[in-house]
Amino acid sequence: MRSRHVLLLACLLLPFSASAQQSSVITLLATRDSVSLRGLSAPTDAVVWASGSRGTVGRSLDGGRTWQWRQVPGYAERDFRDVEAFDANTALVMAVAEPACILKTTDGGDTWQTVFADSTKGMFLDAMHFRDARHGIVVGDPVGGHFFVRGTDDGGNTWRVQYPALAAQPGEACFAASGSNVLLLPDGTYRVVTGGKVSRLAGGNANQPLPLVQGAESTGAFSLAARGKNMVVTGGDFAREKETRGTCALSADGGKTWTLPAALPRGYRSCVLYLDDNTLLSCGPSGVDRSRDGGQHWEPVSPQGFHVAARAKAGRTVYLAGSNGRVAKLAE
Repeated sequence: MRSRHVLLLACLLLPFSASAQQSSVITLLATRDSVSLRGLSAPTDAVVWASGSRGTVGRSLDGGRTWQWRQVPGYAERDFRDVEAFDANTALVMAVAEPACILKTTDGGDTWQTVFADSTKGMFLDAMHFRDARHGIVVGDPVGGHFFVRGTDDGGNTWRVQYPALAAQPGEACFAASGSNVLLLPDGTYRVVTGGKVSRLAGGNANQPLPLVQGAESTGAFSLAARGKNMVVTGGDFAREKETRGTCALSADGGKTWTLPAALPRGYRSCVLYLDDNTLLSCGPSGVDRSRDGGQHWEPVSPQGFHVAARAKAGRTVYLAGSNGRVAKLAE
């Protein structure tokens, strides 16, 4: 969805190390003035990649203590809204539009290859998700009345049509907010959550309305997390980031039915993820919340705002990223 922040600073190709600033729960690892980070991926506890505005890509190999920041040549005016990292050397970044494209590196970010590009008018990519090192999906805003959906089975080297066309309802779109509004499930089907005039869970045989605030371009679902048949969706209204109404919904049957939590997160939340079977974390520009009972009750973790959070795929470390190039981690 095309509501965007104005971003001003070009990133230099210089290593960066930030003195960790410690709070009771959040440890700040790095900052870069006026750069917005919305892509985050951690293959292990030690290796973490981040991406964002002004063609910025960051990589740390030591758990976030030191960083190498790059501005991908030719992409200084582009916004990498999502990153999927497989190891210390291999990663994909998604440039949302003008044209919409996906780049891949296999040498730690020294060089990049375009593995997907589309200049169709109206193209705007929103998020990627990989269920393993080979199988992934990318979704984008509707073009010609249908959501853009492509899949890969070779680690992102090629992208093709693999799923039935998904029709969009009037005024419906997705949000390129944290790279977490789509999931590729173990059975090969996918689920995506939408927003705008309509907010629903769609994809595969799913077509369930969500009990989130909706009806305006800035409203709806922004993020989806699943643990077996349990699903959690967060969102709200990014134009009213501290409004709690309609910011979270829960399902215990794979998305067939949805209920509201007993206590909601403290505002619009652009990302949600499971930490274990019962513990979840959500974040947005007004703060970070945690639930210890499967999403029924949310408690404040930090007033610091972040756009995206990610747990190490092979590990336990939870990283967060947001405005002004801030990367942090959750204290264990």
